[in-house]
This record gives sequence, structure tokens and C-alpha cells, in this order.
Amino acid sequence: MGLADYRESEVYSDLEKLVLDYTVALTRTPAEVADALVEDLREHISEEALVELSASIAWKNFRARFNRGFDIEAQGFSQGACCPLPEGPRQV
Repeated sequence: MGLADYRESEVYSDLEKLVLDYTVALTRTPAEVADALVEDLREHISEEALVELSASIAWKNFRARFNRGFDIEAQGFSQGACCPLPEGPRQV
């Protein structure tokens, strides 16, 4: 099992699964994050870490959408070093 099946995988810790859930929620359009998810994260990480995590996710989303707006293609620097996208829409 890989990243696409992280919820069912034993490879990821409970915290890693929460972080991935949060990332998926912030990346969706519209971005809707359940209060319960944020509270679960706060049980594991500090407020400062939550801010840094949120900023990192937002920055990655900004760059991806900016590049798409200008039709900027991948330059091959990470060829073969990226995560495959899951097949079909995923509900978390």
C-alpha cells in the first residue's frame, strides 16, 4: 500500500495520517477543514507547528496553482521522484 491508500496502511503513524488528512482538506476546492481534525492535530503538535504545517501546505498549493495559471510545465528536476496520484476522487 502506498500514499493513495494511506488511511488503511500500517506504514503511516496516526499523526502522519492526520497530517495527510489535513493536507487533503486544505488542498481541496473549496478548502474545508473540520474543527475535529484541527483539534486532533493539536493533541499531537504545538500551535507553532500547526501554523508551519498550514503555511507549508498553502505555499505548495500556491505554487502549483500559479504554475498551472501560466501553463508552466515540470522541468524534470524531480523526474521519477514524485508521488503517484490516487485513482479517482478521494473522500476523507
